[in-house]
Amino acid sequence: MDKMIEVPAFTHVVKINDRKNIVISGIKKIVSFDDREFLLESSMGTIIIKGSTLEMIKLDTVEGNVSIKGKIDSFAYTDTASKENSIISKLFK
Repeated sequence: MDKMIEVPAFTHVVKINDRKNIVISGIKKIVSFDDREFLLESSMGTIIIKGSTLEMIKLDTVEGNVSIKGKIDSFAYTDTASKENSIISKLFK
């Protein structure tokens, strides 16, 4: 007899402290990142974080938690799945 393993739904919480540290829960996937931009897929949509000297300091793939430090200039939700899709779709419109 097969048992179904129930995966808990990720809750989504964002905490930003002094524009220097950000902790986000409910992260499903890290699409891309560098020292100026993070592109994350969360349970509530795609997130773009922009800033300078950004660095991932903690990643918990089981719980879906990410901690980032650096100077945070912007935090936004977007409807596009990735940057590549949005650039390509703009070129071929």
